[in-house]
Amino acid sequence: MKKYLGAAIGNCVHVGGVVNFLRLAEEEGNTVEFLGAAVKIEKLIAAIINIKPDVVSIGFRLTPDAVRPLLNELKKHIYEKNLKDIEWIFGGTKPVAKIAEEYDFFSKIFDGTEDLDDVINYIRGRNLKEASGNEPQNIVERIASKYPYPVIRHHFGLPSFEETYEGIKKISEAKVLDVISIGPDQNAQENFFTPEKMDHDLDGAGGVPLRKVEDFKKLYEASQRGNYPLLRCYSGTAEVFRFAEMLKDTINNAWCAVPLCWYNVLDGRGQREVLESITQSQQLMKWHAKRNIPIEVNEAHHWSLRDAHDTIGVAMAYLAAYNAKKMGVKNYIAQYMFNVPPSMYHSMDLAKMLAKIEMIESLEDENFKAYRQVRAGLASLSADLDVAKGQLAASTYLAMSIKPHIVHVVGFSEADHAAKPEDVIESCKIVRGVIRSTLHGMADMTKDQAVKNRKNELIEEAKILLNTIKSLYPESKDPWSDPKVLTDVIKRGIIDAPHLRGNKSAKGTLETRIVNGKCMAYSKRLGRVVSEKERITELLNNEIDKSFSA
Repeated sequence: MKKYLGAAIGNCVHVGGVVNFLRLAEEEGNTVEFLGAAVKIEKLIAAIINIKPDVVSIGFRLTPDAVRPLLNELKKHIYEKNLKDIEWIFGGTKPVAKIAEEYDFFSKIFDGTEDLDDVINYIRGRNLKEASGNEPQNIVERIASKYPYPVIRHHFGLPSFEETYEGIKKISEAKVLDVISIGPDQNAQENFFTPEKMDHDLDGAGGVPLRKVEDFKKLYEASQRGNYPLLRCYSGTAEVFRFAEMLKDTINNAWCAVPLCWYNVLDGRGQREVLESITQSQQLMKWHAKRNIPIEVNEAHHWSLRDAHDTIGVAMAYLAAYNAKKMGVKNYIAQYMFNVPPSMYHSMDLAKMLAKIEMIESLEDENFKAYRQVRAGLASLSADLDVAKGQLAASTYLAMSIKPHIVHVVGFSEADHAAKPEDVIESCKIVRGVIRSTLHGMADMTKDQAVKNRKNELIEEAKILLNTIKSLYPESKDPWSDPKVLTDVIKRGIIDAPHLRGNKSAKGTLETRIVNGKCMAYSKRLGRVVSEKERITELLNNEIDKSFSA
């Protein structure tokens, strides 16, 4: 730990930059002292001799010409009094900082273009602007090196491989994010190892057409510049273990995202039956766990995206984490997708996420750690790009309430077109602006009584659903991780979503309504929203009635 001394020099009274820098240094465990505004050079030098700081941070935000005489005087004292071993830091406007660059005793000059993570990294002994490949190359270490500033992630994959390759170069050099999630097209996800089955009319549909192992290696090479972002990629939906091995060997996959119940006949992303895909997904979790690769089970929001009520979203968030832990996963990336359905109130959306957090993190122990990843709901962004930018900022502001470890940035352009490199960079800058404004001193919306009441209500409702599953299958050793049980509860509608209507592998009879900003289960028979106990009772009674009539 170091001793910091800070001041605004000359006749400059603008102390905000110095004060904020010292506050960050103090939060990192350092000792700080602030001399105030308009500090004369003689007073600064006297304080330095008396206090003997390791680091001196000076600020000046007036006209550039006015700073030169002050720095000349400071330089004279530094050399006369042998103060060169002190770490000298300067902060000012860009024109003033340009003058400061002429003085070789400064070890760091801030000109206002840096983000908070630049400053935090500098205090921790790492200089993001001068990075040369020394950044942590696994997600857990990357998080630890930055927190409380979150790691920034963005999806990227254009219909052209060459454009994607060049785009990753451009994004990496911009140093605005930490993780690029490669989005392969559906042909690659489903038929990478069976190219003869590809429908080439669909090449580039949904992402970048990756056709060879060398394609992945080239994308990794493209990322080896700038701040050296990590790469990760969507999982395959067929031959999932070969796909996982290939991702590990080519792009050093930062973490694996695998669903529990999806990427099969339920959503049309693959031809696997639900039982087969759940079984394979569990084994894929175990495969990555053995190799100490973190896992994200992108499960709960898939139900919410299909208008399942909030209770199912919370219960499935818990079951996703439960299954990951059961498969030996140590580092778990819990994704919290806000704004699904889009018409939810922000307060009730926050309550749903807090319920998920409380249930997921109840599983934590010395062998299981959950990291919070937040994102905006894709369907919540307007096709009017200016409006979408505001919505992205608003969603990020809300999401910062849960102190995330990772912010998964959704490009503001997505409702209009797949994000190009410049869209990715701008979206990340919007989000970084929100983070800068909220990281310290944000009003705590989690303390709102209506939010707390709804969170507690959802936890109780989710427990009713989970305990129902356990009680209905006493023959199973562990119903919550039993693929046959999970397949059956979907078939019976205990876990269900309105968008699954007509799907032969699901019940598809669930009705939901948005009421007071909450997504609630609805009974047509009763003509009102119902509690989880009422919903399940009605569902099971209908099963009994049908068995009698049969």
